Amino acid sequence: MIKESFFILKKDYKSELRNRYSFNSLLLFVIITITILLFSLGLEDISLDIHAGLFWIIVFFAATNGLSRTFVSEEERGTTLVLKLISESGTIFLGKLLFNLCLMVLLSLFVFILYLFFMNGFLIKNYFLFFVTIIFGSIGLSSASTIIAAIISKASNKGTLYPILSFPILLPLLIILIGLTKSSMIGKSIINELNQFLLIISYSGILITVSFLLFDFIWKD
Repeated sequence: MIKESFFILKKDYKSELRNRYSFNSLLLFVIITITILLFSLGLEDISLDIHAGLFWIIVFFAATNGLSRTFVSEEERGTTLVLKLISESGTIFLGKLLFNLCLMVLLSLFVFILYLFFMNGFLIKNYFLFFVTIIFGSIGLSSASTIIAAIISKASNKGTLYPILSFPILLPLLIILIGLTKSSMIGKSIINELNQFLLIISYSGILITVSFLLFDFIWKD
């Protein structure tokens, strides 16, 4: 199953290289959002809480804009039936999850680079804590995004359904990530934040397990 999941990941990667829909939409959204923030804030200094909150708000809505098409694109291209014939549902879920995880990590790093260079007062004192937060945050965000994208691919109103479903599910995770980002800006040690990472691991583990069990019913519906 793991080997076949990497084939799904490879397929999505090659498809994204050809179409570049998700990648381009993510980049444009991030650039436009940060540009608007620059014009709105100017040289004004804002608090660490606001910086951390804005960072993950950008990541969240960029992910909403790009990852929501994980399964919608399969429906539009008519490749859903082919995937059902050649792969098991669990294999497809894991492959899509891996692709979304890679995309989330790249997205978060891209937002970080732009945010670091252009946003006044955004300084990271503990980079190790910050990058670990990005990795665990990407796992949590991609685990929720994958199953929600599968659900909305079967709906008629796909555009507005994704943020409606994802926000209440991801809100607890976003609150934890904002707190961890603030801690990395202050310079706290990662040992002091172990409980927060355990919460993210528990959250992601439960969500991935439940999604894996339910995906077969969603995918074959």
